[in-house]
Amino acid sequence: MSEIYNNFISGKWVPGESGKTFKTINPANTDEVLGEFQNSSVEDLRKAICSAKETFPAWRDLPAYTRGQILFKAAKLIEERIEELARVMTLEMGKSLIETRGEAKRSAQLFEWFGGEAKRFCGETVPSDKQRTFLYTIRVPLGVVALITPWNFPSAIPCWKLGPALVSGNTIILKPSSLSPLTCIKLTEILTEAGLPPGVLNLVTGAGKVLGEEIAKNDDIKAISFTGSTKSGLELYRASSRRFVKTQFEMGGKNPIIVLEDADPNKAAEWAVEGAMWTAGQKCTATGRAIVVKSVLNKFLECVIKEVKKFTIGNGLQEGIQLGPVVDENQLKNILNYIEKGKSEGARLLIGGERLTGGIYDKGYFIEPTVFTGVTPSMTIAREEIFGPVLSIIGVEDFEEAIKVANDVEYGLSAAIVTNNLSHTMEYVDKIEAGIIQVNSATAGAEVQVPFGGMKKSSFGPREQGKEAITFYSTLKTVYVHY
Repeated sequence: MSEIYNNFISGKWVPGESGKTFKTINPANTDEVLGEFQNSSVEDLRKAICSAKETFPAWRDLPAYTRGQILFKAAKLIEERIEELARVMTLEMGKSLIETRGEAKRSAQLFEWFGGEAKRFCGETVPSDKQRTFLYTIRVPLGVVALITPWNFPSAIPCWKLGPALVSGNTIILKPSSLSPLTCIKLTEILTEAGLPPGVLNLVTGAGKVLGEEIAKNDDIKAISFTGSTKSGLELYRASSRRFVKTQFEMGGKNPIIVLEDADPNKAAEWAVEGAMWTAGQKCTATGRAIVVKSVLNKFLECVIKEVKKFTIGNGLQEGIQLGPVVDENQLKNILNYIEKGKSEGARLLIGGERLTGGIYDKGYFIEPTVFTGVTPSMTIAREEIFGPVLSIIGVEDFEEAIKVANDVEYGLSAAIVTNNLSHTMEYVDKIEAGIIQVNSATAGAEVQVPFGGMKKSSFGPREQGKEAITFYSTLKTVYVHY
């Protein structure tokens, strides 16, 4: 019988009122049940909100320095448990230990960075127009904030929300994805061990639609930070905007890598395939499109095939595996449907395109890394986010057409260019409609100390990470002292 995991409310692990649970399974071996989790009701969520609201004044009044020290300790605990966290993440969502170890390290870096921000949680003094007037601002927390996190980065994304929210003095409702709740439970245990007082962090698992509706309309929640699909984000935005709550949304992407005529085709192919295939393409910054000047297209295609063939595919818990399964059956079916759509619309399948079968593959959701060529900008696979290991290659005549094609989608999260031409590089930086811009690198990858976010339907609201994150989880008081 699998272990049953509870919600975390007021510093205690408690079952949901309904007694109903849901199971999670290992996507690399669907015979393996990882655990049962509370299928929480609105009443469970309201209890968590009440706990966070009652705890807020005491947590707010603690010095920011003290809050930061808890994050520093949590960072050290994560560093001590890299292997444990990595294994849990791989079991839950499938990506390889190579990647989940890196994610666990990034989680520690995030807590360390935001722990340091405790010393910079401040306003400013401003010269007044009037005599004998001291004019300044104070930065203060918001209150209870709700964090809704996805399954694809089950540790890093919660940490880059938890860090700034906690150091700013807010109390928290954490609602993890139902595909990867165990990682958030482990993070909650770590923060509790690090000294986080009861009621500051409350974790509730369950259906996103049921709990999301309550989060959107509950007046005690002062801010909502969401990472997930564009469809779910838009639904949550519509529901929450009725009460003018502060919101932050990180959603989809259809990220391009532009390859110009002077690019090294081997490096360009390496970066394109790296961005498209790692994490089985299941990240918002994944490379969905390679936009290649036609004079180097054939050589680029040869190099892409070589790069794709290098991948070792299997259970991510096995050392040396690079590409694990996709997260669940629905994701697998969705990706395969997009592949069939690409074929039916006239794109040419260069490599891959099938579900892997035989041996260990029969028990998991494994799919071949897939590359299409002969793709036109109007095709579905060139416009919609697939969230799988699928790369669409589009040929263009020149730099100007490449920029036009790159911008001709509804998303604008990340973009990359491969070139040694400084003029084209700077013009690309000016004209590309994306929030994260890479030059001579893959579209994926971000550092903790700088803002993360996009344009158009990729993002809405203040940026995450870096100093910008603090601005979302706090507000300012302006003070006039006349003497």
